[in-house]
Amino acid sequence: MNLFKRKKSVPQTYQPVLEAKEVIDLFSRLTLHHQAALLRLISRNLVIQVDGEQYMGYEFNYDVDSAVILAHESEPQGELELES
Repeated sequence: MNLFKRKKSVPQTYQPVLEAKEVIDLFSRLTLHHQAALLRLISRNLVIQVDGEQYMGYEFNYDVDSAVILAHESEPQGELELES
């Protein structure tokens, strides 16, 4: 008997998919800060159409403001200036 032998974990892609009820139960226990973090992850696959223009979800910052999650456009980051 080896007390120090670690049990190998199953890769996430091989674990069973959560059922809808399990996802809803988990989501209901999350704080707004957790939900904002999930939005940041989901936003990679999100396209938002406003007045005929398309915005990618990752172009926004997601912050908690009182009792809601606020999405606002992130500041454009300029190119890096390299000194010679």
